[in-house]
Amino acid sequence: MLQGTGSHAGKTVLVAGLCRLLARRGLRVRPFKSQNMSLNAAVAVAGGEMGWAQVMQAEAAGVPARVEMNPILLKPRAEARSQVVLLGRVLGEADAVGYYRLTPRLWPAVRRSYETLAREADVVVIEGAGSPAEPNLMRRDLANMRVARLARAPVLLVGDIDRGGVFASLLGTMMLLPPPDRRRVRGFLINKFRGDASLLAPAVRDLVRRTRVPVVGVVPFLPRLGLPEEDSVALDAAAPVARGGLRVAVVRLPHIANFTDFAPLEAEPGVELVYAEEPAALAGAALVVLPGSKDTIADLRALKARGFAAALAEHRARGGLVLGVCGGYQMLGRAVADPNRVESGGEEAGLGLLPVATTLGREKITRRVRARWRPDGPGFEGYEIHVGVTVADGPARPLLDVEGQPEGGASADGHVWGTHLHGLFESGPARRHVLDWARGAPAVAGGPAPPDHRALREAAYDRLADALAAALDERLLSDLGVS
Repeated sequence: MLQGTGSHAGKTVLVAGLCRLLARRGLRVRPFKSQNMSLNAAVAVAGGEMGWAQVMQAEAAGVPARVEMNPILLKPRAEARSQVVLLGRVLGEADAVGYYRLTPRLWPAVRRSYETLAREADVVVIEGAGSPAEPNLMRRDLANMRVARLARAPVLLVGDIDRGGVFASLLGTMMLLPPPDRRRVRGFLINKFRGDASLLAPAVRDLVRRTRVPVVGVVPFLPRLGLPEEDSVALDAAAPVARGGLRVAVVRLPHIANFTDFAPLEAEPGVELVYAEEPAALAGAALVVLPGSKDTIADLRALKARGFAAALAEHRARGGLVLGVCGGYQMLGRAVADPNRVESGGEEAGLGLLPVATTLGREKITRRVRARWRPDGPGFEGYEIHVGVTVADGPARPLLDVEGQPEGGASADGHVWGTHLHGLFESGPARRHVLDWARGAPAVAGGPAPPDHRALREAAYDRLADALAAALDERLLSDLGVS
């Protein structure tokens, strides 16, 4: 089991790398994270909503993603509340106190999910959540040492040296853990190191002397992996790459969801992707994207308050293009209503760029689909995770065919597109279709297609596995029974 000194230490990516490394050695591998808090979600192969991170880890292991790999998904929203998704289906909403009251119902699902995966695997690679050493959370733990005890799993503690203070973080975590949990930690992993690892030797010796726990690997910083991040905190840390070319601006919504949709654009040659915090960041963009949202009406109101509504109207008047995805599509219409208080409740006038209107409903749609761009564009695989029904409120033409049915909408002049589908940029031909539209080129087949982003992720998993194979102490892996 990989646990971390805190969030964003790199556990998610390292678990993916270990899954690939062990799978390449012929082992049957399954990833597992009992509780995941993230607005980046995806749909399991057999249906049901789960964290994107575990879908990625399943890809690395070479197995279909299933909800048992992430039995509890928490999707934060306003007022310190989260939507609780249990085994792929919405259980309800809760604040922290209400969530802890659900523990007697949640823990059996965690246990059954782990046992299901363990019966069919040689190795289950488990990811913890946040830090295991929060004294206020230890008694209510559903994700760290309680899971390690359930699985009788040895723990590797991951620290991010790129942030600074890694040795203090590793030592402090050990000091806060109760002695039985401390003994479960079998090694430290120092992640994201830049430079000559031999320079760490004095600090490593001191850490080992103080804790009697070995440092089992120093994993190098691996730039440009191209793997989508789990949390929006990554958007705060990421510096925009000003490389010129087609500028695509994704509006940074307060409750932005599924920004993994845009990871393929980060690696696309000739595209400069920016996340716009303020309306001024839309300047020079050929295409502005409104992404998914966990609270559509609240984010729509925030857009207006921050001046984005006027900026989008000006962008549109200058001939700029606009794409709305999921909640962003709903915002582009004339109105969004939430009569059942599925999210914030109430009703809000939309941005008026598409002749559609949305009513949010209690039932969440989660499904994988085959789609094709209209009228004769390329096909691709996508998925839906949304509540509500969006219907035409005037003359509009569908954007896509989804399982033989029309979906989405396009403005009469073709300058505004909207769809509930995620995964628009995963397929090379589908991505080129959108980018050709943004460039003003005819969006028709012809010329070499860019690679599917899945192929780029596959290369990243292999690169991770190679780095881990070089960095990890093989004797320790053998002792843990995973060599």
